[in-house]
Amino acid sequence: MRYRRFGRTGWQVSEIGYGMWGMGSWSGSDDEESLASLQHAVDRGCNFFDTAWAYGEGHSENLLGQLVRANTGKKLYTATKIPPKNRQWPSRRESSLDDCFPPDHIEEYIHRSLENARLESFDLIQFHVWEDAWVEDDRWSKKVDELRRQGLLQAIGISINRWEPWNSVRTVRSGLIDAVQVIYNIFDQNPEDELFPACRENDVAVIARVPFDEGTLTGTLTKESRWPEGDWRNIYFVPENLIPSVERADALKPLVPAGMTMPEMALRFILSNPTVSTIIPGMRKLSHVESNISASDQGPLPEELHTHLRNHRWDRQPTKWSQ
Repeated sequence: MRYRRFGRTGWQVSEIGYGMWGMGSWSGSDDEESLASLQHAVDRGCNFFDTAWAYGEGHSENLLGQLVRANTGKKLYTATKIPPKNRQWPSRRESSLDDCFPPDHIEEYIHRSLENARLESFDLIQFHVWEDAWVEDDRWSKKVDELRRQGLLQAIGISINRWEPWNSVRTVRSGLIDAVQVIYNIFDQNPEDELFPACRENDVAVIARVPFDEGTLTGTLTKESRWPEGDWRNIYFVPENLIPSVERADALKPLVPAGMTMPEMALRFILSNPTVSTIIPGMRKLSHVESNISASDQGPLPEELHTHLRNHRWDRQPTKWSQ
């Protein structure tokens, strides 16, 4: 495992972090398997774990707390997210700070998350949705500073709505946040346009999420893929999304070099960008942990392959199914 500096915090975090959404509420999740996978990740050098209250209403946070207590001799960086008060993912342009993150709601859910995890503090607290206009209302930043002085968190970040990296640039430049979490992968390269330069200029850490485009960049989905009732992927992979996603993924398969898998290629594409501090693939099985962490051992992609993959950029706009 290789490590990178996490922006202005100076933390040295693993290039491959751990996204814990799937083990909180997705179908097929098993706590015993999840904890075994989490521990294997720690044993392989992973030290950054990202969860949220919304992942099973605290269930995933509870698993993270168990992991921390099982590894008291190691520094594991813990990150969670405050849900919007109105429970709307993503946020809407017309949403106000009072709709989503009034100060009393921020304080309430930081305490709830700490209770779920049975931890005294989190390293990183993130807002689970974001509107750049909120940077002008300083009540959220004042509340965060108050709670930081109490020792309940060390750093603050925002999780950017799907396919809206522009909707955070002013906040990054404000100097009020330490990290951004954004979708960045072979298809979704648009954070490179405005967001990444702003993060470099202001020493803000970048957490790359959805490295496999919710599964299409693993190369395993087909146009007939279906999931159990209640699984979020049934909402996201409606035909108008599933069919073009699979077609674009299939177009990448001839580019995968011998001896490399498509998921490895997807992760190493992201690692080729030094602005990224860590990637947080979802990993519910031991095999996923092993293969994903191995991508860090291999390093960035060869320059020629990386250049070819840049031609597969896919600029998309948010829709009703893309939340």
